[in-house]
Amino acid sequence: MTYGPHIHHRRSIRLPGYDYTAAGGYFITICTQHRECLFGEVVNGEMRLNEAGTMVAECWQWLPTQYPQVEIDVWVVMPNHFHGILFIADAGRGGSRIAPTIQTREKPLGRLIGAFKTVSTKRLNLLRHTPGMPLWQRNYYEHIIRNEDDLNAICHYIANNPLRWAEDENNPVAS
Repeated sequence: MTYGPHIHHRRSIRLPGYDYTAAGGYFITICTQHRECLFGEVVNGEMRLNEAGTMVAECWQWLPTQYPQVEIDVWVVMPNHFHGILFIADAGRGGSRIAPTIQTREKPLGRLIGAFKTVSTKRLNLLRHTPGMPLWQRNYYEHIIRNEDDLNAICHYIANNPLRWAEDENNPVAS
């Protein structure tokens, strides 16, 4: 028997050697801790946010106000997860909506998502009077948007996510 701290060996989903401060677009999915439905409900294919869901939406919209290199595009808060498109602009010019190719010295994607998760967790814990409780799963899914066709397909996926909730793998009552 081995004693001592347990070391978690998780497979990274990040692209090896990729610079996540690079200008370009990223599709993000973040799930709540234990995929708990906290943000509202889907009714007739439409997401109806509760107070917690509205707070998460406000925190996502806060990102570009805090970080000038960030632009947000299509996004949706679902009962137990979040999908969004985030663009990181080159430090010297406007945003890029295609594959990131320009190197910047700005905050990397992981730190931007970390800021969103931290702010939303603190606000929700204040709302629920649950200091220190985790809101989000430890990691998140990310996909580098490579071209306009990729962007259009992801926008369609996000916009139609509430319509597919009944079959969504994140839905705890999906068959």
